[in-house]
Amino acid sequence: MNGFHPIVEEWFLSRFKKATPPQQQGWPFLQKNQHTLIAAPTGSGKTMAAFLVAIDRLVRQALDGTLDASLQIVYVSPLRALSNDVKRNLEEPLAEISQLVEEKLNRKISISVGLRTGDSTATERSRL
Repeated sequence: MNGFHPIVEEWFLSRFKKATPPQQQGWPFLQKNQHTLIAAPTGSGKTMAAFLVAIDRLVRQALDGTLDASLQIVYVSPLRALSNDVKRNLEEPLAEISQLVEEKLNRKISISVGLRTGDSTATERSRL
């Protein structure tokens, strides 16, 4: 878990026993902003590997006051059903990490998430 903010690391280790091999191997490249392909079986933590690096960057920006409302991360999934990944691997971790920041650092951070599917209305698409 080298390179992650201590709060993000604490959250991860409270939810998972340890990082999976795809996460351990992918994180150093992702943290250096290198294009990275993680090919591994379903359930091996690929999505969390990518999302945790993104979450870490957002948390750091929120804590140092440089987080703005601009679009910073785009996750493209070929299947609408995979939007569940966004909830499980992005929205829930963000909420729990934000709570940890408040508990440990007595600070509030706000990181927003938007989800667009083929069923999104024109208004929702414009807002995003």
